[in-house]
Amino acid sequence: MKPHHRAFFSVCLLLAVLCGAGCATGLRTGASDWVRTELYFSLGEWTEGAPDREAEAAWRGFLDREVTPRFPDGLTVVDVYGQWRGAAAGSPVLREHSRLLVIFHPRSVEADTRIEAIRAAWKQSRGEESVLWVSEPASVRF
Repeated sequence: MKPHHRAFFSVCLLLAVLCGAGCATGLRTGASDWVRTELYFSLGEWTEGAPDREAEAAWRGFLDREVTPRFPDGLTVVDVYGQWRGAAAGSPVLREHSRLLVIFHPRSVEADTRIEAIRAAWKQSRGEESVLWVSEPASVRF
C-alpha cells in the first residue's frame, strides 16, 4: 500500500471508529438514566372474581390522591394475582388480589423519594406490611 493511501486509510478507520463510538454513545445517552419501577400493592385476600368494591374504591382514590400527583406524566396499572408466605415458620401461603404499578422515570433521588412516599402512604392507609419495589435500568424512547 502506498504511504498516502495508508495515511488516508488510517484517517478513515479512525473516523469510522469515532463515529461508531459516538453513535453507540448516542443510543445510550439518557437510556441508562431511566428506570422502570414496579410497585406491587395488595388489595386483599383472593376470592373468586374481582376484589370487593371497597378495595377497588380505595385503590382508585389512592391512585388519584397519592400516585398521579407524584408521577403525572404517565404510569401503567395492571390487575394481577399474587401470593406470598410470611417469614414465620409454618406460615400459610396467602393469595391476594393485587395491582402492579409500572412507572418509567429518570433516575433521581427525587423520584426515589416520591416512590417511597407512595409506598409509605399505602402501608399506612391499608395497614400493609410492605409494598414490593423493583427497579431496573430501562432503555426508553418516545
